[in-house]
Amino acid sequence: MNRVVVTGMGTVNPLGSDVSEFWDNVVAGKCGINKISSFNADDYEVKCAGEIKEFHPEKYTHKRELKRLDMYSQYAIYAAHQAYEDAKLGDYEIDRERIGVIVSSGIGGIQTFYEQTDKMISKGHDRVSPYFIPMMIANMAAGNIAIALEAKGPCLCVVTACASGTNAIGEAFHKIRHGEIDIAITGGTEASINEIGISGFMSMKALSTSNNPLKASIPFDKDRDGFVMGEGSGVLVLESLENAQKRGAKIYAEIVGYSSTCDAHHITSPAPEGEGGMRAMKNALKDANLNTEDVSYINAHGTSTYYNDLNESLAIKALFKTGDNIVPPVSSTKSMIGHLLGASGAVEAIVCVKAIQDSVMPPTIGYTTPDPDCDLDYIPNKARKSEVNVALSNSLGFGGHNATIIFKKFSE
Repeated sequence: MNRVVVTGMGTVNPLGSDVSEFWDNVVAGKCGINKISSFNADDYEVKCAGEIKEFHPEKYTHKRELKRLDMYSQYAIYAAHQAYEDAKLGDYEIDRERIGVIVSSGIGGIQTFYEQTDKMISKGHDRVSPYFIPMMIANMAAGNIAIALEAKGPCLCVVTACASGTNAIGEAFHKIRHGEIDIAITGGTEASINEIGISGFMSMKALSTSNNPLKASIPFDKDRDGFVMGEGSGVLVLESLENAQKRGAKIYAEIVGYSSTCDAHHITSPAPEGEGGMRAMKNALKDANLNTEDVSYINAHGTSTYYNDLNESLAIKALFKTGDNIVPPVSSTKSMIGHLLGASGAVEAIVCVKAIQDSVMPPTIGYTTPDPDCDLDYIPNKARKSEVNVALSNSLGFGGHNATIIFKKFSE
């Protein structure tokens, strides 16, 4: 089996329009959450979101093409170009049929769906755009990336709600490991901060109603009252070690483990004590041929909802706290950028790779009131300088979807 490494990364999210800016702000513990500005939220109970304030998609996409792309696709294409350039793939002769694209979205083009439905109701069915379907369907981010970067291998979109980005990376990892492709452009993307997206989650009582952006997304804190919607994209270039070394690529880290499980329990609530998530972590460690004591840092799903934070904490303890073993430090970067839904796991994968590269564990900001039922080391408020040899990342989605990926410091 092939070893698989990370050779490129790209992102646009509430804390930055590239990996460097994003990571600097994460380490500084900055908050990218603010009052909603993309629409008038005066009559909404929910007031805060993790919006992208400055975005210049014309850097990679012609203006006339942008009119035919939902924002979720624009974010994905932008991050994919960054990752492609970071990996310097354009500098080499590559077998285009050996490059795959696996980029996911939990929801797809919901802004387009909302706008075109409104147009149909107000102006008639014959006014619906001919681009409605290709702008809206969830696989088109992957399709548009493949077109833009001439990737002719498998092109897929794994839709598993908030686990989508992590599942995409894990499936890409296994395809390279088993020799189906040499290179994968992989990750997740989402753009759901609009009237219908906020309304849907608000009616479920899933979103925080805090008026204070600094206290809206507070994972594991006793006073948490729901998650904060975020938006953006994260994309990684994965590559077989042989291919990366052959072309002299810079290697950020190695991806060594992946697992996907299902709670088979409830459409939105996690299984009691996070049983399904625990199995995903356990199986990913087995896939990586690692033990619990090998893990340096856990990037939690950590949504700032009562049941997720409780059950994920219980799952981590159930797996890691055996005998004299100490549970590794845990943090949730959703405290800084909100919950990017299908893109969250991809952006958090970048966090894990940077944590390994720079020996820094990112903080859980806004943490002030400990919850006695969530009693792990959540790296409160300030980043921690510490060697990170192995980083584990969890993503847990509606429908009982659980996904775990594991990154390791690269060595020959």
